[in-house]
Amino acid sequence: MPQFPARPHPALLAHDLVRTLGGRRVLDGVSLTASPGHRIGLVGENGVGKSTLLRVLAGADTPDAGSVSRPADLGFLHQEMPFDADATIAAVLDEALREAREDLAQLERLGEELARSPEGAPDHQQLLTAYGRRLEQAQDREAWDADRRAALVLDGLGLGAFEHVRTLGSLSGGQRGRLALAALLVRRPSALLLDEPTNHLDDEAAAFLEQQLRELPGCVVAASHDRAFLDAVCTDLIDLDPRVEGPARYGGTYSAYVSWQRAERERWERRYAEEQTELAELRRSAGVTAHRLAPDRGPRDHEKMGYGHRAGRVQSQISRRVRNAARRLEELERAQVGEPPRPLRFAAGALAAQGEEGPQPPQGPEPLVSLRDVRVPGRLVLAHLTVPATDRLLVTGGNGAGKSTLLAVLAGHLTAEGEVSRRRGLTVGMLAQDTVFDRPDRTAQETYALSLGPGRAQEVPLSSLGLLHAADLDKPVGRLSVGQRRRLALALLVARPPRLLLLDEPTNHLSPRLCDELEEALGTGPGAIVLASHDRWLRRRWQGRELRLEHGAAASGDAGVGR
Repeated sequence: MPQFPARPHPALLAHDLVRTLGGRRVLDGVSLTASPGHRIGLVGENGVGKSTLLRVLAGADTPDAGSVSRPADLGFLHQEMPFDADATIAAVLDEALREAREDLAQLERLGEELARSPEGAPDHQQLLTAYGRRLEQAQDREAWDADRRAALVLDGLGLGAFEHVRTLGSLSGGQRGRLALAALLVRRPSALLLDEPTNHLDDEAAAFLEQQLRELPGCVVAASHDRAFLDAVCTDLIDLDPRVEGPARYGGTYSAYVSWQRAERERWERRYAEEQTELAELRRSAGVTAHRLAPDRGPRDHEKMGYGHRAGRVQSQISRRVRNAARRLEELERAQVGEPPRPLRFAAGALAAQGEEGPQPPQGPEPLVSLRDVRVPGRLVLAHLTVPATDRLLVTGGNGAGKSTLLAVLAGHLTAEGEVSRRRGLTVGMLAQDTVFDRPDRTAQETYALSLGPGRAQEVPLSSLGLLHAADLDKPVGRLSVGQRRRLALALLVARPPRLLLLDEPTNHLSPRLCDELEEALGTGPGAIVLASHDRWLRRRWQGRELRLEHGAAASGDAGVGR
């Protein structure tokens, strides 16, 4: 059998992309080259166009201008699950393995035809060429190892124990996201596009994903808020935040990029300030000098004796200065940099509220919530947990350990076996993993006002919280990005702080800057906050109590101690 050279992996190319959505130019002349072996991270604030760029690169959205050249087998992980709720895990895996199985079936068919075709037959060379191409494709996809790889990937992403007959509707949002990711890793496409791939992954699964991506021979483009992931995986970063020269590509780690970005912002602000000062001086100079040059201005009293002698020379000098100032003014006004947009700054006050304390019992203050011998079959076993009035509790554990279930029990959204006691009149607010609004046609501003009531919405304007840009307040909720919808949900909670605030993966879909600001706001303050998080950066800096849930093991809140 002749030897066939390895097939080069095609690059993903985009040139001068423009995309306008809702009257706003989201992508403005973006170009990108993702060569095999390169792993590019897209970073920037929510709404700057990361997900839009991925959709355009994937062919799921059409640019208004520009072009994209993409590999035929490109894979795209959406922020939201692309499969129907009644599909089974087996069906998703069958689709992921379809290309590899087709390669093997075609190789078998072509091999049989070659065996029946004599070497000198007219179709022999054509069959041989087709066999070689299919063999290269099968080798790229590691088709002979696909079924074993599928089992390995499912196990690595925490789905190995799931029955394949389970429907997607029976899985949590995080489990559905991991299944979609597993399907892409099983396929091994030449180009892989990922939107927030670590949102639903625990430490082990995130490390597994990072290793898988580093080993892919093709290219990867990922939009992510996960600073640890960006540091571990990316060879390059593209910053889509507004800049003087447009989107910038930075070759290096995320940690180094943060310092570079800060310096770039300072240079932009300094250049803008210097140009505005020069423009003001030029306008003043041109205006004053032009007034002195006015043709109908007669000689002043002290000028009359020599007026005729000096007039021509003085007027000529002033005229030259006016022309020079006007020319420089025109040039600078044409070439001046735009004003740096003000970045969003999370400006909410206390995230949770202080309640009115009545007479205290002899045994001490009554906790807000107390759980004892709580069980949700197949999902949660908890021996004991109390949530004091000013608690700061971080709930950790692997996927499926019961973190979201515990929050749902604390919120009263899920009935559990055992003893659950809540303080009378307790107000509870919860930020769930999946942000869904009943009326996507309403604007963010309308949704905010109708949810809070006009009085509270006027008292705490949505624009004052630093969660959405002014340009996004009048957008229909359905046209906001996933991160922007999550910001709106957070705004509804902090505008009327509850006594007990529950946050399920609060940093998912949020920009790194907002993650930092939210983490800072989670510190000391009134009320109690309980959050569940996989965010490795947040957990490293957590100063409150921690409760770790283990699969199938009875946990106790008394074991959660401050760090």
